[in-house]
Amino acid sequence: MDDITLEAIIDLLKDVEEDVDYENCTALVDERFLDSFDILAIINAIDDEFDIAVPAKEVVPANFNSAQGIYEMVLRLAEEE
Repeated sequence: MDDITLEAIIDLLKDVEEDVDYENCTALVDERFLDSFDILAIINAIDDEFDIAVPAKEVVPANFNSAQGIYEMVLRLAEEE
């Protein structure tokens, strides 16, 4: 779990969609910076990078509206495994 950092999440997000201010944006889904295909790409990247599966029940805007939200979700899922 040491490799799960906010910076690592932001790097992962920039690989999916690079023209977004992930450090400050708190409405990535609500303001449509990320669409459903981006969310799927992020979920796949989380699985590839951290070996953490994101269950369907976690795919809600609150978990994907900010880099911090994604980071907290990944940490929580890592602790549950």
